[in-house]
Amino acid sequence: MAASVPTPDPLDVAAEATRGLQGLSTELTARVPRLLEAMRSIGTGLELRVVLDRIAETAAELAGARCAAIGGYDAAGQGLADVISYGVTEADRERCGSLVSARSAGAGLLSADPLPRSFLGVPIRVGDEVFGHLCLAEKRDGGEFSVPDLHMVKVLATEAGIAIGNARFHEATRQRERWIDGSVAVTHSLLSGDAEDALVVVAEKARQLAGSAAGFVLVPEEGGGLEIVAVDAANPAEGAALLGTVVPAGSPAVPRLLAGEPVFVDDPAAEPRPIAGVLGRYGPNMMLPLSGGDRVLGVLATPRDPGARPFTATERRLALQFAAQAAVALVLAEAQRDRERLAVLEERDRIARDLHDLVIQRLFATGMLLESARR
Repeated sequence: MAASVPTPDPLDVAAEATRGLQGLSTELTARVPRLLEAMRSIGTGLELRVVLDRIAETAAELAGARCAAIGGYDAAGQGLADVISYGVTEADRERCGSLVSARSAGAGLLSADPLPRSFLGVPIRVGDEVFGHLCLAEKRDGGEFSVPDLHMVKVLATEAGIAIGNARFHEATRQRERWIDGSVAVTHSLLSGDAEDALVVVAEKARQLAGSAAGFVLVPEEGGGLEIVAVDAANPAEGAALLGTVVPAGSPAVPRLLAGEPVFVDDPAAEPRPIAGVLGRYGPNMMLPLSGGDRVLGVLATPRDPGARPFTATERRLALQFAAQAAVALVLAEAQRDRERLAVLEERDRIARDLHDLVIQRLFATGMLLESARR
């Protein structure tokens, strides 16, 4: 007859569970001061890159991990826009592989070959948006990440979301200030007459503000296309080579631009051939109409280097505002030059009238003298 399995005493089970919870509570309590200090350190940062570096480093130290990485999603949430890593040396890369590489359904952010011996990953949320994932690998003591590790990293990820939101807001504010200052500088330069070529001023300032490889101004040409008439480039030789290039009227983008509609290019290789033929050597691009009244004076293009990140919605909005302000400044500068030319013509006309009157008076006086001499 088979021996019966003794039934565990419920009191013993409850006591064991209580001891486990007490141990867990004690461990979490012991980590609270370090966690609070880490949260204070993270919360004081305003530069997004600095904040992300601090989060990765702090998470690794608090959880005792050799490697830490933060994978941030792109604007569409379909892939990684950036990866911030900590403690990932070349030796670690060979052993842990790529800690964060891409998002796979239900698997989080992990693609390592060989797989790390231990791994912990939690999402970082900024408001209702999933900013990315905080991932830890390779527990320093060789063991597995514990429940206290998980709870602590979750708290840290929550604080990280707040800090990232603050850093984003700070960066957006500074970005707006730069674009506004740039618009004011362009307007002042164009209206003061300091700039020899107003279009080059617009291209130069737009390139600097957009963080682009080049700035181009294109104007409508007789064939219905757009001709590059002003260039400012990080590589002047490459930019100068495009000066005078014409985007033909048959390009799908040209009618949209001439109608006052902006065109944004994330991947030039996927764009129609005429556009790629002109700016194919560059990466993401913004092509913005310079509209004055009911007409398009030209187009402002700010392409980035190949492989650079696309322009964000905020950058696009600020660039559109800059283009609108630049167009107004161009119209005002053109009107000012017209007034100056008119003033010159009016002065010449006045001088001509004065000379005419003087000549007539002298001729009349000479005639009177001759008449007197004849008598």
